[in-house]
Amino acid sequence: MTGPVPSRAEIVDAARQSIAIGSKSFAAASRLFDPETRERAWLLYAWCRRCDDIADGQDHGHGMTVLPGAQARLAELTARTEAALAGELVGDPPFDALRIVVGETAMPHAWPRDLIAGFALDAAEWRPQTENDLYRYCYHVAGVVGCMMAVVMGVSPDDDATLDRACDLGMAFQLANIARDLAEDDAAGRCYLPAEWLAEVGLPAGEQLDLARRPQLALLARRLAERAAAFEASARLGTPALPFRAAWAVLAAAAIYGAIGREVASLGERAWDMRVSTGKAQKLRFMARAARQAAMRARLYSPAPRDTRLWTRPR
Repeated sequence: MTGPVPSRAEIVDAARQSIAIGSKSFAAASRLFDPETRERAWLLYAWCRRCDDIADGQDHGHGMTVLPGAQARLAELTARTEAALAGELVGDPPFDALRIVVGETAMPHAWPRDLIAGFALDAAEWRPQTENDLYRYCYHVAGVVGCMMAVVMGVSPDDDATLDRACDLGMAFQLANIARDLAEDDAAGRCYLPAEWLAEVGLPAGEQLDLARRPQLALLARRLAERAAAFEASARLGTPALPFRAAWAVLAAAAIYGAIGREVASLGERAWDMRVSTGKAQKLRFMARAARQAAMRARLYSPAPRDTRLWTRPR
């Protein structure tokens, strides 16, 4: 690269601005972290957001478009990510953000590569055939982000029990987002509803957003929301292993994103008339309640047997 090398503080500030634009929910929850964890969470988010934007032709997660050259864009973000993992100065702040956070933590390099594998599925116009296929996709685009975020919070990469719960939180977020974004994804030529689900309710692929099909679509969206709620409940069981402020942030994020899935389910056929979101007052209430839950997490969230989990993340 040419020109002055940006400082860590400048890259952190760019990451802070990215999250403020791209995700008000995550920005709100991240304020609950201690300063060191907060900065690293911003750095990780900035890289995830930039990869997503490159893959989907978005601007901070907004305005997904259908663009040619999906494989070329995938190659671009892969090359920049590999340079960051190798400790090289990339010259693109979000990728240098990954370089910094990986260098400051014990994050396994396999995890950023797992996220890119999720973008590869979209680049290949992949569609889930089964519920397990859906979960595999959710792992790659969100569950593994939960694992990376857990390491940012200080969880050991060898602590499988806590990482399983962190993965579940990412899975919950993604399932809720899929339910909310069914119309947006359809406009971009994507559908993450498993083919077996569509067949079960008699909903032809490609017709899920037809107004006459809204009853079947609402049924499947409710199923997505129910699965999201189950993953969210599982994720909460990992919070006793976290420091108070990390547990507070996790529980706040779980409530904020969980509300999206619950609202989609409650709206039924009207869920896609406008984009479902949580308002500032709601976020503040969730954050206040999460503080109380975090203080009592050892009593509220006793670990359950591993076989109660819906899905097992890749090892």
